[in-house]
Amino acid sequence: MAIEIISSKWAVVTLFALTDGPVRHGELAELIGGVSRKVLTQTLRRLQDNGLVERRAYAEAPPRVEYGLTELGRTLEEPIRKLTEWARTNGEAVVAFHEAAEDASDR
Repeated sequence: MAIEIISSKWAVVTLFALTDGPVRHGELAELIGGVSRKVLTQTLRRLQDNGLVERRAYAEAPPRVEYGLTELGRTLEEPIRKLTEWARTNGEAVVAFHEAAEDASDR
């Protein structure tokens, strides 16, 4: 179930971007970078449907909506940090492996 929830390309990145507290949709898109607003909206809805993200609408003019992690969503902070550390430590090795494999297939 955990893999299914976080398997979308943007789910883990979105959860990680929310670890510092609630943010508005546009700010979140900027924090993440490279995600369309439509895909971000779909990702947020999926995370909401799984109880990991909450959407708060404020009765202001203009209307303000913020997204933040729920208590359940916060339980993923440490595993996501570990995955991020792994990527930072091993990312270059993975890239080097792909490049070597590509070079070998070109021969």
